Amino acid sequence: MSGILNSSIGRKFAMALSAFFLMIFLLQHFIINFSSVISSGTFNEISHFMGTNWLIQYIMQPILIFGVIFHFVMGFVLEIKNNRSRQIKYAKNNGASNSTWMSRNMIWSGGFILVFLVIHFIDFWIPEINVKYIQGDMSGLLADGEGYRYYEELTHKFAPMWRVALYCVGFVFLSLHLLHGFSSAFQSVGANNKYTKCLKGFGKAYAIILPLGFIIIALFHHFNAH
Repeated sequence: MSGILNSSIGRKFAMALSAFFLMIFLLQHFIINFSSVISSGTFNEISHFMGTNWLIQYIMQPILIFGVIFHFVMGFVLEIKNNRSRQIKYAKNNGASNSTWMSRNMIWSGGFILVFLVIHFIDFWIPEINVKYIQGDMSGLLADGEGYRYYEELTHKFAPMWRVALYCVGFVFLSLHLLHGFSSAFQSVGANNKYTKCLKGFGKAYAIILPLGFIIIALFHHFNAH
């Protein structure tokens, strides 16, 4: 593994694999969250299953956390190495004419998303982990005698407008990151064939529709919380 990560191609390939993994998770996360717009009961039941199933909690969740950390660390490593290799080239050529704004600023969009993820963890994941595993009260966030409280917690978090605005900005940066990251990931694994145009079209739709969907969810719960 270390030998693969020591080469430029190996690092890009590993980065692409982690990107695919996170994009699949993002789609799954969106589907679950969007269920809160359709039915609070359905959202509570799904969230309860995800929050108590041993396979998800003790196997998939650690893999997800590792995937997130790996993706961001590898992204910063690639950015540092790419900047060093481009210094001479950009001294002779106009870098802006050879690349898009998104590709040149992946490190900044990724950095903001990292900050956004930390805030998201503080808002939702850490309180749940605290209640379930530190306090040992499985009823705290999971049930209140009448039903699961996940929906209640979600609407409570999105009541303040400043938090909704922060999340919306985070999703905009996620969209910008995905607009380049999706096609870049497929290019890194050698998916340059007759389907490239279709993949780029699908990637643009994914990069726009999913973050927009998350924004709609946040706004929905904000305005319905009042």
